[in-house]
Amino acid sequence: MTPQKLGKYLTLEEFCTCTQTYSKYADQIDPYPNNWDETVPAIEALCLYIIDPVIEAFGRERFQLTYGFCSTDLKRWLAKKDPLTGLKNGKVSPNLDQHMAHEVNRNGNYYCSRLGAACDFRVVDLPSDELVAWIVAQGLSFDSLYFYGAERPIHVSYGPQHKSDMWTFTDRGTPTRKGIEHWQDRLKEV
Repeated sequence: MTPQKLGKYLTLEEFCTCTQTYSKYADQIDPYPNNWDETVPAIEALCLYIIDPVIEAFGRERFQLTYGFCSTDLKRWLAKKDPLTGLKNGKVSPNLDQHMAHEVNRNGNYYCSRLGAACDFRVVDLPSDELVAWIVAQGLSFDSLYFYGAERPIHVSYGPQHKSDMWTFTDRGTPTRKGIEHWQDRLKEV
């Protein structure tokens, strides 16, 4: 069976199974969408408009996806604590971050009303501030972009709002725009 491509480079399997939490608990997590007809096209759009251009510019071998689609099973496991460390497996904000794309809860409502899809990635041997500068300079249309630091992956979402909203975070994890004004100014020019 040929893997389902989401764009020119990534497969659905890669996009749904790239997290450390999935790797650790793979036998207990269904990583795939339930709302296939809406979620997969949203992820395909993210790949077409953000991921494919990044890979074309920097190379497939340097592109590292660290967090793609968050299934309802993965969401549950991210919220659980690791029995060895006592720490949560990960952070999840399904109503904000668009990693759950167009998935719906048991009441039939979207987990994230903003819709679209999101992922976290980095380019090996490229500081993430340079990656963000490249995305902005290319005029890639995104909904939200979170910059966590030069040595960490970035978060990018693509959705119908095309807000071009950018955030960085303080040492305590509080969202701020302080320190990224140069990118925001550049966005206005593009």
